[in-house]
Parts: sequence; structure tokens; C-alpha cells
Amino acid sequence: MSWWKEPLVGFDLETTGTDPATSRIVTAALVDTFGPRPERVLNWLLDPGVPVPAEATAIHGISDEQARRDGRPAALAVEEIAGALCERLLAGRPVVAFNAPFDLSLLDAELARYGLPSLADRLGGSVAPVVDALVIDRAVDKYRRGSRTLQHVCAVYGVELTDAHEAGSDALAAVRVAVALGERYPAEVGGLTPEQLHTRQITWYRSWAEDLQSWLRREKDPAAEVDTTWPLR
Repeated sequence: MSWWKEPLVGFDLETTGTDPATSRIVTAALVDTFGPRPERVLNWLLDPGVPVPAEATAIHGISDEQARRDGRPAALAVEEIAGALCERLLAGRPVVAFNAPFDLSLLDAELARYGLPSLADRLGGSVAPVVDALVIDRAVDKYRRGSRTLQHVCAVYGVELTDAHEAGSDALAAVRVAVALGERYPAEVGGLTPEQLHTRQITWYRSWAEDLQSWLRREKDPAAEVDTTWPLR
């Protein structure tokens, strides 16, 4: 049976910023699906312990006041999020994200911040299998012009994104894009096992990052460095 017709789990975070090493989680969602069909959604609202910047609120809609008033203590929620994610990975259910190095690295940084076991420690090794809809889209349609935001990629694959930057909506959309990729590209994507696809994405991401670094050094900054590791920095 093709992986994209099997149980999957979408994962997304909304945060205080764009640097996974220093940003904090504001909301998180895990969406259990059977292929593209949602079965259960787990949502978290956190008090991140730092102010939620106005520019972050403008994106995801959670104000600093709301996070402090209604959010759960970050350390407790981060442990729950990591536990739920790793439970699914240990059961062999692929985790689907859109730009996995951001979400997974940020979650790992939060775990370290509160002295909690890392994702790799919980899993006894690598964080796998992960399906990154952004990495796959870049690889199979490398020369397509235009933006690669989740909203734009959803439009390319005919996926409805009902509430952009709401974690549950984004997580489900990432799954549906991944399913569409599996269906549209059977040889390169859909016909692989989750483990084979995970390994292939490591190579695809490295190639993309090296190309980006070369362009940045040529056009903008001779000292530019782009991290080539995936799915976790």
C-alpha cells in the first residue's frame, strides 16, 4: 500500500519569530489523518514565557495578552507536544510538515531550553520518517517559477487552505499537499517506502541548500552559509 494512502500525522507550529534557535512556540497542532482525511486534531496554545511580537501576532493572530492569559506553561506543553509526536513516529506513522527543519529544530530547541530529552533521545536515534512537502515540491518541480509558500503550493496542487497560519489548518494542508505529490509523482515519490523517501529528501534538501548558498555567495554575500542538514538542524 502506498504511504500516502496510509495513516499520517501533520505537524505545524506558530511561533514568536523566524529563528528556530531562539523563537518560542505559541501554538502547535498534530493532525492524525488517514491519507488526506483528518481523524483527530490535537491543539496547544502556550504562554511562551516571552512577549509575542506584534509582527508575529499579525501572522498567526495570537496576541501577547491572549497567550499569557490562556496559554499553558511552555515547559509542560512542549513536553506534551514532543511526547505526542514521538509516540506517532515510534508507531511508524510518518510525520508530515512543510519546511520540517524549522518546526522540528524549534521544538528541539524548546526541549533543550527546559532541560527535557531531545527528539532523537526519545526516539533512540534519528527523527524519522518525515515527509516534508516543501522539500519534495522543490525537488520534483525544480524549475517552477513563483513563490513556494504553503498558500502558493496548495494552489498548485488544488489543496484548500482554509485558515492560513492556524497550526491545525496548516498541518492538514501539508498532509494534503504531500498526498497530492505522492499521487502525481509515483516513481519519484509515491512509490517509495517512507524510509526510502526520508533518505531521498536528505539528498534533495542538501542539493537545494548548496545551490542556494552558491547563488547567495555569487549575488549577495561571499560568506553566506546555508545549513544543508534535514530534517533537524
